[in-house]
Amino acid sequence: MMKTKRKTALLGASGVLLGLTLPVAATAAPAVTAAPAATAASATRAAPAATADPHTSLASHTPLTWGPCEGSGLDPRQKCATVHVPLDYADPGSARIGIAVSRIPAERPAVRRGSLLMIAGGPGGGSLDEISGKGQRLPQAVRDAYDLVGFDPRGVGRSSPVSCGLDRADLAQTRFWPWPAADGSVDENMATARRTAAACERNGGDLIRHISTANNARDIDRVRAALGERKLSAWGVSYGAYAGAVHNELFPHRTDRLVLDSNPDATGARSGGQFARGAWAAFETGVEDTFPAFAEWASAPGNPDRLADTAAGVRALFLRLAARLDREPVPWPGADPAELNGNVLRQTMVYALYEPDEFPALARLIRAAQKGEVPPAPEPAPEALLQNGLAVAVATFCNDGDWPTEAAVYEEGVARSRAAYPLTAGMPRNATACAAWPTHPQSAPVRITDRGPSTVLLVQNERDPATPLSGARAVRAALGQRAVMVTVDATGHDAYLGNGNACGDRAVTRYLVTGHRPAGDKYCR
Repeated sequence: MMKTKRKTALLGASGVLLGLTLPVAATAAPAVTAAPAATAASATRAAPAATADPHTSLASHTPLTWGPCEGSGLDPRQKCATVHVPLDYADPGSARIGIAVSRIPAERPAVRRGSLLMIAGGPGGGSLDEISGKGQRLPQAVRDAYDLVGFDPRGVGRSSPVSCGLDRADLAQTRFWPWPAADGSVDENMATARRTAAACERNGGDLIRHISTANNARDIDRVRAALGERKLSAWGVSYGAYAGAVHNELFPHRTDRLVLDSNPDATGARSGGQFARGAWAAFETGVEDTFPAFAEWASAPGNPDRLADTAAGVRALFLRLAARLDREPVPWPGADPAELNGNVLRQTMVYALYEPDEFPALARLIRAAQKGEVPPAPEPAPEALLQNGLAVAVATFCNDGDWPTEAAVYEEGVARSRAAYPLTAGMPRNATACAAWPTHPQSAPVRITDRGPSTVLLVQNERDPATPLSGARAVRAALGQRAVMVTVDATGHDAYLGNGNACGDRAVTRYLVTGHRPAGDKYCR
């Protein structure tokens, strides 16, 4: 789920809540002329049903006007444009907002197949500039066959950005991530939820009520039409995999080759069909699935950052240290919050499990904390970046499903979670801003089904802290014959070209280039 780019302070996969990596340029000015300002629009009328979505037609759109992109370090071939979409799809004649889109043309026009849309994690991340970075790691055969297309979802970066105008203290990493108090109390979390929801209602404007995964999927289809494509291929990662699955459900005959990477449980099986609550709850099993890999590494003989003689010893050490820091935090000047307490250590652990390359930094922090010391404070992310990313994340989770409003519900969930999953100390079942959100969802969550063309390839790491294998398996079962799944014997968040392995990478590349998937579900050692 949500975290910031490397070497900046974490927000909260992306790319993360769900593995979100927020682009550093997310708060830059629009790449092209901004869309007309959004005016008042209904936030309560019901949206049309999630199936056979009528909101996007196959009719041709006005050709896009491509121009230079804002920002530095971009591929000179990358150009940007704006697609105008309805603020409120229930009232398509109302105000328009601008969705910023980027493109790098296919490198061999003679073999060009179409456009490959990169759907970033989050919610709150964008892929507008990923086509110049991550996209250039795609194998040559993929770059030959596809125009690489990126975009910032509604409310993000250059696509009519929103902000809740939160107080600086509420931007701290352990506020957005709902870690309970050391004794398990949720009182402070409920107070934070009320402040955050009130700020979003006060400062978020009309758009914040219309940020949802279903609307992101509808925007994607408007992008498809504006590109002149009858069908669109896509690579969605983490939350982007969920958004891609929802697009595929609403517009099943407009999807060409769809790669869903690091899949959250789009079925909402953990939370009565509510994807958003289940996305948080998944950290219980995701962290428990993944921490043993860190523990094995941190107990290996010869490791200069070794913490204990056995994996079990590493786990026991971590739990003892977190409990000690709950009681006796270590001052951490320049950090946010300005102390290393138990929840900051737990949050740092969760982030480190996203990428095994971060294991040494986590081990060194643990060793320093054992001695009552801290490393230099992490470089903070720009406040505007945090404000934008958090606003979109909160709005998406809250508008995607109804959440309980009673503190007792969260108290019970936190208590059960702390007992069963001590590494995450109850955080995955705690109250977010959605516990005080002022509006209800405009429609029920989109249900993922086995009805539609067979166009999906899922790729999933076996050990993923944010989107555990169990959630991906639930998506695979829901899709039935529409999908094939490649499970990778790997650790971390992001599989294809990320923390996966060569076997999994080959399977995805082969599908994108040739259309051939494995004959059945495949396991890559």
